[in-house]
Amino acid sequence: MFTDQQRQALDRLLVEQGLPPEIQVADRMAGDGSDRQFYRLAVGDLSLLAVLPSASQSQGMAEARAANAIGRHFFRHGAAVPKIYGFAEDCGLILCEDLGDTKLHDLVLQHGVQAPEVEAYYRQALAALAYLQTETRQGFQSDWCWDTPRYDRELMLARESGYFQKALCEDFLGMSGLPQGLGQEFVFLAERAMQEPADFILHRDFQSRNLMVCEGKIRIIDFQGARLGPLGYDPASLLIDPYVGLSSDRQQALLDCYLDALASHIPLDRGRFIEGYYYMVLQRNLQILGAFAFLSKNRGKQFFRQFITPAATTLHEHLAAPQGRDFPCLQAVVEQARILLEAVV
Repeated sequence: MFTDQQRQALDRLLVEQGLPPEIQVADRMAGDGSDRQFYRLAVGDLSLLAVLPSASQSQGMAEARAANAIGRHFFRHGAAVPKIYGFAEDCGLILCEDLGDTKLHDLVLQHGVQAPEVEAYYRQALAALAYLQTETRQGFQSDWCWDTPRYDRELMLARESGYFQKALCEDFLGMSGLPQGLGQEFVFLAERAMQEPADFILHRDFQSRNLMVCEGKIRIIDFQGARLGPLGYDPASLLIDPYVGLSSDRQQALLDCYLDALASHIPLDRGRFIEGYYYMVLQRNLQILGAFAFLSKNRGKQFFRQFITPAATTLHEHLAAPQGRDFPCLQAVVEQARILLEAVV
């Protein structure tokens, strides 16, 4: 529960909002892969969310400051994010709008991906993404970013392709003797991805469990890792999301929807975008596999284990495209990984 410092900060923030510091209920909520703490508060007739920084990570306070600064900036510019009511600089507590419990992923599980209402929410999410990526750039300050100021080559190699190799292949599956050319392919992939214009807002975890449905509207959460980056990464994150498993045809239709929305905000060369999008998909797919393996094995969060095989299948399918001929070592590694996953997942 709250420490004395956190409770004093919470009371102060409530008073600043003209609310009584008497909390009727404070329910702890789950946070998926995050180590932050989330509490739903009943204050008078209102339901609010209190977010506390991770106590186990040294950069928890930096992440909280980023969430506050970036969230306020997005909200001021009309992006579909929750309103932040207050921030306690001394302990990192954020008091914000409660968006309820319904994630886009929940609606997929309830109604299926073919349901018209699910399709409508996906289209709404992609329109909200196009707005966020383009219309909130003005005034965005890279020094708000707690992690890195932009999505770049070093991040791709260390925390996407390198993450895949270390967390999934070596630690989770115990693979050794990986092809010598694998590292060169990862460098080629990162350098090709770096050719995409990267002066847009990147959410970097834009997927169905970070999209809330509140009063019929899509709302975007978990944006504290936002930074500057290329356009294609975030739609790739949603469309290859292993929590859902959209078919190739549905992915293509929704990508067209996203591009239509994007073209209403910026001049767009669709052919150029689609060429680069392939490499964004590969980068995101590698990141997903590394993250899910790490969270399963190192953090004991077994929820993510069930999605490793679907994510590996998606990577295998994308490597089968004509552009995949540039990645023979990665193809071989993925084939071996899929065989090993049959025994351990």
